[in-house]
Amino acid sequence: MDPAVALIRTTLNATSLAAPGLAGRAAYELYRHPLRRGRVRTRERAVHDRADTRTLRHRGEQVVVHRWGDGTRPVLLMHGWQSRASRFADFVPRLRGLGLTAVGYDAPGHGDSGGRTATVLDHRAIALRLQEEYGAFEAVIAHSLGVNAAFLALREGLRAGRLAAVAGVAEVSWMPAGFCAMLGLNATVERELRRRVEGGAMFPGIADVRAHFDATRSPEEIGLPILVAHDEDDDVVPFTQAGRLRAAYGDRLELLVTRGLGHRRILTEPTVIDNVIGFLSAGAPAAAATEPGAA
Repeated sequence: MDPAVALIRTTLNATSLAAPGLAGRAAYELYRHPLRRGRVRTRERAVHDRADTRTLRHRGEQVVVHRWGDGTRPVLLMHGWQSRASRFADFVPRLRGLGLTAVGYDAPGHGDSGGRTATVLDHRAIALRLQEEYGAFEAVIAHSLGVNAAFLALREGLRAGRLAAVAGVAEVSWMPAGFCAMLGLNATVERELRRRVEGGAMFPGIADVRAHFDATRSPEEIGLPILVAHDEDDDVVPFTQAGRLRAAYGDRLELLVTRGLGHRRILTEPTVIDNVIGFLSAGAPAAAATEPGAA
């Protein structure tokens, strides 16, 4: 076990017995800020270094944007928690082979960007900023928390032809439980953490956090074809999250189930990439997408 995780677990669980509010506040600060920044992996380096990289300002912080291609026929890449755009490196050559431009970013507090934290609202805002520059996206490829952010953005103005969602979070309300399970935190800490996340501390002005960030709500608002790829053995985001999406979107959603890949290797598995590229190849040009979230 990671010594830092063991220390967090022991300290917060012990504190919760005498001061649950204090333990909850500490857990909330850990929850808000990535415990580590994802670094560029060796297998990603060549693709990462070929990107046309620039920055944009968001909430006073520098956000790094990566582009592979000339900007025509753009595909938006939305990464997850403690991740970065380079995690999509295996997709980039395949997208370029189709004549598509891959556009990704490192969210605040992630990768090479400034800041200390980002929520799905930041991912949504950055996606919409990039749309102002590139126009409607031919497709969106998202992973983990980026999937939830993609659904939110599609409801709130992002235009895209197709959505490929890999190992995705369907509901933000699941995340406090997942966070506590990952660190081995007890039910008291989870209750206090959830109270802060859903009570307005993280998302001020949003009355019903559970409903607002549930990717399955009002599925009729998302009119584009969807491919969901999820591993039955995902140790971070449970497979039940994919089941919720499948139940909500029905025949408009194609479900690709894998085994033994977990939460991260699924993003580099050749068969998964083949399926995503095939799904995108069947799509219409982005110019046909004239309504938010509609193909």
